[in-house]
Amino acid sequence: MANSDSWMQFNAYAGGAVCTVLFLFFWLRHKGLEYILVHYRWLIVCVFLLPMSFFFNIYMYVRATLIFKFNSAPKRHDERVKAVQKQVQEWKSNSDGRKMCTGRPGWATVSLRLGKYKNDMRKIHINLMDVLEVDTERKVVRLEPLVTMGQVTSLLLPLGWTLPIVPELDDLTVGGLIMGTGIETSSHKYGLMQHVCVSYELVLPDGSLVKCSKEENQDLFYAVPWSYGTLGFLVAAEIRIVPSKPYVKLTYHPANTKNDLLKKFTEEALNTDGNDFVEALAFSKNSGVIMTGNFSDNFESNKLNKIGVWHKPWFFSHVKTFLSTNTTATEYIPLRDYYHRHTRSIFWELQDIIPFGNHPLFRLLLGWLMPPKISLLKLTQGETVKKLYEEHHVVQDMLLPITKLGNCLETFEEEIKLYPLWICPFYLPSEPGMLYTSTGKGEMYVDVGAYGEPHTKHFNNVKTIRRLEQATKSFCGFQMLYADSYMTREEFRKMFDHTLYDTMRKTIPNCESSMPEVYDKVHKEK
Repeated sequence: MANSDSWMQFNAYAGGAVCTVLFLFFWLRHKGLEYILVHYRWLIVCVFLLPMSFFFNIYMYVRATLIFKFNSAPKRHDERVKAVQKQVQEWKSNSDGRKMCTGRPGWATVSLRLGKYKNDMRKIHINLMDVLEVDTERKVVRLEPLVTMGQVTSLLLPLGWTLPIVPELDDLTVGGLIMGTGIETSSHKYGLMQHVCVSYELVLPDGSLVKCSKEENQDLFYAVPWSYGTLGFLVAAEIRIVPSKPYVKLTYHPANTKNDLLKKFTEEALNTDGNDFVEALAFSKNSGVIMTGNFSDNFESNKLNKIGVWHKPWFFSHVKTFLSTNTTATEYIPLRDYYHRHTRSIFWELQDIIPFGNHPLFRLLLGWLMPPKISLLKLTQGETVKKLYEEHHVVQDMLLPITKLGNCLETFEEEIKLYPLWICPFYLPSEPGMLYTSTGKGEMYVDVGAYGEPHTKHFNNVKTIRRLEQATKSFCGFQMLYADSYMTREEFRKMFDHTLYDTMRKTIPNCESSMPEVYDKVHKEK
């Protein structure tokens, strides 16, 4: 009798399981995978993308460590560069009229733009992702273009060194930060990523390998930043390194009026001798938190905050607590945790994908898997999600003189009403290239970053971004080009100084006939 009851229970459980599976199958068939990707995106992310991202990160870390330890990178580098040259020379011999671009798929980049221009171009595959050399005597590190910021900090920090500028997200690559741009909270001292680079090595459109620096091929050196791979293919770069310390002493300064926010932020940004790091998060048009930091060899008792630990609150939500309590406070944060403080939540973008991602229980159980790879998020978007992002989502960084920050905040409030806003100062020297200062000499600028869903009723992606672009130009500023840009070609050439760039495209053999212009790569069709 007992066996009979057990068998009946088993049949009941099995029958229930089968019914559940059949229900899910027919429900999915009726609703479609697209419906799941849109309405239950968190499910795809948690079940599939987080584990995939975790194992991929382990693979890349082990690979980079072993290659650097056994010093195999430099020898393999020369072979891989020759492979790039061979591809370019083959294009030159068998040109079919298509121009060249890198073979890296659009979904693999951090930018939300998928790079549809690649569909009509000849792809040159550049598999260069290793740290080549750390030269502590010259204080430089030599890197291949696909090395990520996560790789760099994992390798350099244990050696007691760091880059002067370490842009936030783990997946940002050296090549993207040089050919585009890179900024961080130390930029008020050092400028943009291009300003801490010592030299570049490129394969030019005729297949030749060239090195450029301030002393050698100077015009090419200044023309490379912001060129987006339209002058040649970057195969290596030397970047300055500076001694590091294990902790950052970080002080939070809440501001509850717009005047206080602007005054305190400007004072701290201009204090380049007193602050190693400066940033602010604006939580409304009249309030925010300014953060100032300095390297530290040790920490005070009960003030260490390991914000990179998986169960810790997302950093932006932690910062907001100081505004809520109107309390100025100081903490000590491990250096690598500080460098990647916004990475676990991809600034605040993940709150729209995993709404419960900052819940203590989720952080405790699955926080160690965060964040999902941005490339995998893009790969699994689907057309409906892409359309939703295009029509109801903003990812923009506007660079402008710090004296225009108040005007910019007013414009962002009127056009998108999106918070938090990331505010980061940087020094812009007067040098040749795409960027130029409003005064003709070195000047303190600021990056205002908006990421998320706008909350204005009149928001229209194309029209609103167009108005933000026009406002930025009126502030003598620049738009970061990793995001959607709707400027006309004429407007684009007015915003960015093309003098040196145009000269180099005419000077470099085969450049105009074989490489697209920057505008053709970054412009988004309306």
